[in-house]
Amino acid sequence: MRLKIKNIKIVDPSLQNENLISDIFIEDEKIVPKFLSDADRIINGEGKIAVPGLIDIHAHLREPGHEVKETIYTGTRSAAKGGVTTIFCMPNTEPVIDSASTVEFILHKVRKEGCVNVFPIGCATKGSRGFELSEIGLLKEAGVVAISDDGFPISSSRVMRHVLEYSKMFKLPVISHGEDKELSRSGVMNEGKNSTFLGLRGIPKQAEEVMVSRDIMLAELTGAYLHIAHVSTAGSVDLIRQAKRKNIRVTAETCPHYFALTDNDVKVYDANTKINPPLREKEDIDAIKRGLADGTIDCIATDHAPHTQEEKNKEFDLAPFGIIGFETLLSLVLSELVYTGVLSFYEAISKMTSNPARIFNLEGRGTLKEGSIADITIIDTEYFYKFEKKEIVSKSKNSPFIGRKFKGGAVMTIVGGNIVWDLNNKFN
Repeated sequence: MRLKIKNIKIVDPSLQNENLISDIFIEDEKIVPKFLSDADRIINGEGKIAVPGLIDIHAHLREPGHEVKETIYTGTRSAAKGGVTTIFCMPNTEPVIDSASTVEFILHKVRKEGCVNVFPIGCATKGSRGFELSEIGLLKEAGVVAISDDGFPISSSRVMRHVLEYSKMFKLPVISHGEDKELSRSGVMNEGKNSTFLGLRGIPKQAEEVMVSRDIMLAELTGAYLHIAHVSTAGSVDLIRQAKRKNIRVTAETCPHYFALTDNDVKVYDANTKINPPLREKEDIDAIKRGLADGTIDCIATDHAPHTQEEKNKEFDLAPFGIIGFETLLSLVLSELVYTGVLSFYEAISKMTSNPARIFNLEGRGTLKEGSIADITIIDTEYFYKFEKKEIVSKSKNSPFIGRKFKGGAVMTIVGGNIVWDLNNKFN
């Protein structure tokens, strides 16, 4: 199929392109030069913006093992609605992704049922138990793009050192879940005045910062590539900034809830504000925004973590950590960072496209250059909507942003040259 998107503003950080008004031509899943003949379909892009397809490097699709919360089918559709064309799925499934056979199962399901790209992340240790290294070489051959025990931090410094050393051999980034379980044990929210007022057990910021510091030191020791997940504290931002100044191979991500909400939002005991790491304080939000603006934080990801209503309707202490995030990712970035002047539109898009593609070696993605894969997100910054529970595509509905009004979002998602979602016709 030949597709033409005409008269659209193109913003592509990989090409240092900020305000070009032009046409985009797609043929056989690729972006191509101008057609010699007519297109099969023409899309009027006037007043809209085309960017490389958004890449979410941190998400939980739950399949296999927890399909009651999310499946590859529902999760990829939720992502498409949010303008996300590529997902990295974390390995804390059941079974965990510590074998080539589990990777192959996921990729088979994606080919059969998915509507966006999915790249698995493999376990760093067998069973994510933190003791014995996974078969990292076999996992890479099967198709993983990174390794991590996300959700189960590697407490042993010796084991983490070996993970970093072996990952370097296979040129795979190690994604670090920064949490000292001894410090965070039994905590359910940020430790501070609000946790005291609410009578809830707190998680100190140092539970994150201790592990971030350790892993940075081990990355310096080994020369391996370390990527720090879901940064939530000012202290972590400072540690990463210092590491970059020393030219340690470290990159980092944060999530929209860490620059959109604080622990003040927990005051109604809404379990949809129970997240790990927890929502922090205003000083942390301000530091994260500075880290995004100065390049300390390279990427924005969702940590999309679906849970059933039955699970989230429990007492705050008993409810699981996590919220969904695909369908509000772009709108939160626009409302909290772009419209407020923290980042330019160009800078914000780079955190979700060219930067992830560069860090994780995604050849042909995160760009709109000729010859690249035609993964494209079309954005309307004047699109107003209310995020309503009944409109959520994810199988789970655990979001603290339900009822919020947004300006700006994805209105069309193109994956491999195919329109998989658009605002008017929904899913194709």
